[in-house]
Order: sequence, then C-alpha cells, then structure tokens
Amino acid sequence: MLDLYVARHGATDWTRTGQHTGRTDLPLLPEGEEQARHLGELLRGVEFTAVYSSDLQRSLRTAELAGFASVEKTPLLREYDYGDYEGMTSRQIRETRPDWEIYRDGCPGGETPDQVCARALGFVDLLPGTEGAVLAFSHGHFLRALAAAWAELPIIAAGRLALDVAALGVLRDGEQSRVIQRWNLA
Repeated sequence: MLDLYVARHGATDWTRTGQHTGRTDLPLLPEGEEQARHLGELLRGVEFTAVYSSDLQRSLRTAELAGFASVEKTPLLREYDYGDYEGMTSRQIRETRPDWEIYRDGCPGGETPDQVCARALGFVDLLPGTEGAVLAFSHGHFLRALAAAWAELPIIAAGRLALDVAALGVLRDGEQSRVIQRWNLA
C-alpha cells in the first residue's frame, strides 16, 4: 500500500489577494512560514520513503520549514501554467469570460486541462513500486488536478476539490484502487 501525502505551500502575497500564481516565483509571507511550520507538526511521526517538491521557492521553503530540507525537486509538481491569466484573479477573468472554469477551459498562453492532467500522471509514474508514505509539496490548482488524476476522475472534477493554503491531503493506493483518503486537512 502507498499513501501519497500532498501538501500545499503556505501563504504568499498573491494567495492572500486570490491572484493566480503559476510561474511567478513569490516568497512565503511570515504567516505562510508559520503555516509551513504547522504542516511539520501535522506530519510529525510519519516515516516518508521519499519527499518531493515543486522547484518553486514557495513550495521548497514550505518543505524546509516543515522539517524536510532534503527533497527531490521536480518541475512536474509546479503550479498550473496560467499563461495570459498569470497574476489575475478569477473575478477579473470572469469579467470577460463569465463561464470560465480552469479545469474545463484552461488558460490562453498557458496549459490546457489535458496537459495538467498528463503532468500529474507523469508525477504518479515516478512512484510505481513505492510502498509506505511519500510526501509531495506543491500548489493548489495542481494538487487538485493530481487528486483527480490519482482517483481516475475526469479532470473537471478537480474543480470540486477545495484546497486551502498549507493544507494536506492523503491519496491512497490500496488493495483495490486509488482513492482520495483525506482532503484539505489543516
């Protein structure tokens, strides 16, 4: 059995304002650093066979402050590429596209939902043969897509999985199937 723990990074200036933060490499706010330390408390006592992180600083710093200074960095865990929507809020996007949904429509100049799903499955492909617990530090929209891909749900289902900053999820590969065991724990 494999438990994939997923951890969203702590707060940044743009998580506070609701701006989409893909490629922009923002640091954690002081409150985000405190949230990261709290993640470490929640994860204390779990023996991880591997720890991965997005290669962006907000994810790496969250991992470090949570007590995981030695991680395997991978761009597979980067946030959704928002393209032309980078730095915009959903409200701003919906002023010109009222029915826009990221997991259905994607982002012009950025990634499509199918591309994000393929990247999520690429990360899952790193894990075959792994047993026990694995930890991955990443980003909100991407981790929601990862959970949907893990559970073999259509990518649009990711839009129904809220994930707060510095929250955890546990994706389990058990005897019968892959499931979302726990979600949005803080």
